[in-house]
Amino acid sequence: MPHTQPDASSEASGSSSSAPQSAATSTAGNARTTGTSSSTDYPMTAAYAQWAAVNTETIGLFGPRRDDFSQRYHLTRRSKMKRLAQIVRIVNQFDALKGLTPVKMRLMFEALGPTFVKVGQILSMRSEILPQSFCDELAKLRADADPMPYATVLDVLSAEYGRPASEVFAHIDLKPLGSASLAQVHRATLKTGEDVAIKVQRPGVRETMAQDVAIMRSIAKAATKVIRSSQIVDLQGVVEELWDTFESETDFLVEARNLAEFKRFASRFKYMDCPTPYPDLCTEHVVVMDYVDGISVSHADELVDAGYDLKDIGTKLVDNYATQILDDGFFHADPHPGNIIIRGGQIVLIDLGMTGRLDAKTRAVMKEMIFAVAKQNSPDLADGLLRFAGAEADPADYPSLLADLDVIVKEYGTVDLKDLDLAAFITALTSLAQRHGIEVPSSITTVGRALVTLEGLLDEFIPDVNMIEIISQHIATSKSTSQAIKDELKDLGVESHVAIHSALDAMSELNVAARMLTRGQLRMNMELVGSQEPFQLLSDMVNRLTMALIVVGLFIGSSIVYYAGMKPIIFGIPIVGFMGYVVAFVLGCWIVIDIYLKGRKAKKR
Repeated sequence: MPHTQPDASSEASGSSSSAPQSAATSTAGNARTTGTSSSTDYPMTAAYAQWAAVNTETIGLFGPRRDDFSQRYHLTRRSKMKRLAQIVRIVNQFDALKGLTPVKMRLMFEALGPTFVKVGQILSMRSEILPQSFCDELAKLRADADPMPYATVLDVLSAEYGRPASEVFAHIDLKPLGSASLAQVHRATLKTGEDVAIKVQRPGVRETMAQDVAIMRSIAKAATKVIRSSQIVDLQGVVEELWDTFESETDFLVEARNLAEFKRFASRFKYMDCPTPYPDLCTEHVVVMDYVDGISVSHADELVDAGYDLKDIGTKLVDNYATQILDDGFFHADPHPGNIIIRGGQIVLIDLGMTGRLDAKTRAVMKEMIFAVAKQNSPDLADGLLRFAGAEADPADYPSLLADLDVIVKEYGTVDLKDLDLAAFITALTSLAQRHGIEVPSSITTVGRALVTLEGLLDEFIPDVNMIEIISQHIATSKSTSQAIKDELKDLGVESHVAIHSALDAMSELNVAARMLTRGQLRMNMELVGSQEPFQLLSDMVNRLTMALIVVGLFIGSSIVYYAGMKPIIFGIPIVGFMGYVVAFVLGCWIVIDIYLKGRKAKKR
């Protein structure tokens, strides 16, 4: 096999992280750092990039050097302007300013590159942002992309391992198993004989995404200054959410860890599995896992011919998804047909680059909200929605929130729970929460996206399976009565333990307060909420009364001086009395003007 070219190697490993690499990679990296070879003798390995990142870190008098986004991904003003010009050119080719049809939008995203393909895939699950016709068309963006040249695949592998790919793999198929905008998969055989699949990231794809995100950030920042309406989607938040998704998906070490975690989860079920990763051969840009030879769930005819029961497959798949989402809180977030393979009576989920996580609180709230809709109970639904936002949730118009929830309840709660469109229900709730300023966890959006994908798969290939009915049965039977009682007693015990300690703490505080009171050390700070304005009015009244008394005193005093005929005299008035009259007149005018101005201000409010 050909050795890696220096330029391709640098491009492939330019964004390597500090995650541990294989032993071979580390060895190559150490050889590189000894200084015995020039920079052109060996390709730049991921281990060397890690070493360089650590050993070039600097500190200053005011703390460590800031890890700048542009520096990390080698972005320059010139490169961003060049990319922006390219984007504008493609947008103009599709006459986007005059309007886009669903098909034209999909084609435009494909032409714009991997970032916008991912954006399109995410938007395809956000019907609260785009019309459903656009969402349906953008869902087709999962189609295969043009494959990378075989030589490029070898270059990336050699750059990651610090040695020729032929020293790691006995054979790599020339034809890829699949090619997407982010990566390409090839079947291969290890030197030790294992049959594996290699997922290789396209060179420079993360840098391209970072460049696009930098442009999006600038646009979103400018748009936020112009558009300040609370009804508009938080553009900056959307961009940051996109970048978090991109960064996670382009770090293949994350996918390797997801595979290992899901493997442990699947071991509890005889009918569920996923490929086994090879940690020593996984890097930031390469994942090596078991090759899965089976039948895609999209080939329904082949499955029937092979003796499989489609309804049984669909039921087990949905029930296991309910376990992933509602019981374990770790789930495969992209269950499209290409990622589900049937092998040896098992459902094998592949490509765990996109996963979701739900904490216990979110899972409990989701279950409660599903049944709140089934019972047509708007207050319970509102309580669940507000629990998502936490203790700080305080909608400005709670009656309006209940009215909007009534609409959702009437739309989704009048049908049987088995007929509930859960994905559409979650989308409607997310949109409603956005309108009322309630921040719903992004994990809920991920759940909705996964359920929409799974629902579409079932409708197309296994239409006899009712996803919502299975999920509802799963919720109802997930705990036996005895287990529910045990859990309730356990929760009660924990709460009682906390309550007792809180009571003891309160008694201790009272003891301290009593001791301070007897010693004369106790002070009390009291704040009357909403009392600031009355106190201010009272203060103004006292000030005016005081000034009025001073004015009256000056007039009376000046008059006494006048009748006493004290000298010197000016304008027939003793000078002391004259000055008193002037000061009294000025203060009197000031009091009148102050009363007039503050009266107008109060009327305006």
